[in-house]
Amino acid sequence: MGPALLILLATVAFIFLFMMKIRVRIRKQQLLYQTPPPPHWFQTLEKTLPMIGKLTKEQWKQLSGYMQIFLAEKRFEGCGGLEITEEIKITVAAEACMLLLGRETAVYPKLKTVILYPHTYTDGETARLGESWNSGVVVLSWNSVLGGARNFEDGQNVVFHEFAHQLDQEDGAADGAPILEERSAYSAWARVFNREYNHLVKETNQGHKDVMDQYGATNPAEFFAVATETFFEKPRQLQLNHPELYRELQHYYHVEPVQWI
Repeated sequence: MGPALLILLATVAFIFLFMMKIRVRIRKQQLLYQTPPPPHWFQTLEKTLPMIGKLTKEQWKQLSGYMQIFLAEKRFEGCGGLEITEEIKITVAAEACMLLLGRETAVYPKLKTVILYPHTYTDGETARLGESWNSGVVVLSWNSVLGGARNFEDGQNVVFHEFAHQLDQEDGAADGAPILEERSAYSAWARVFNREYNHLVKETNQGHKDVMDQYGATNPAEFFAVATETFFEKPRQLQLNHPELYRELQHYYHVEPVQWI
């Protein structure tokens, strides 16, 4: 048996094993998704994420299915003395998976680890509420997570913000353009988002306030994350002041958050 044939056989074997591994993982995810959640999940979230009661039964079923996958596949690590509890895991998973509601999608396939600090932490000299790394890590302040979950109308939600970055980074680039369902959708997305981003930059430079936080004027990636926070937490204001941007986000996220107000 020649070297070329050996290489070919090894390649075929590798591909076969890789495909089998994918099929096993998909089957496991399907079983997790179909597993009913423990009753105490909803009871816990009623305290940490009160708006959970506004979801329909079908939305809760989908959310809890995605949560099952999230909690089974992602590792949680506590820093700064924070002990990772089930309450922390459930709350973070629920908020993160809310961005997946209404869509048949993978559950943050690149994400491996969620790191949590008890309060705002520092990166050198900069105080931070959270970060999203392209290497598969999200860092969060638990105090900020809980505050954003309990106050669902202020347009500030660190979990939505950082996990919007994860969605943005799924194609490898943090550029404010996540993976869309149709190639034809990118043209409208680019047109609307570029215009709205430039408008926010102009308003921010002139000292004017907008329904979106000024941090969104930092760059297109931050604009998408801030727009996501606003879409879920201030949907009526965003729809009124930025109707085309609202429609693009509604088309992407497949939910109508004004129904939760």
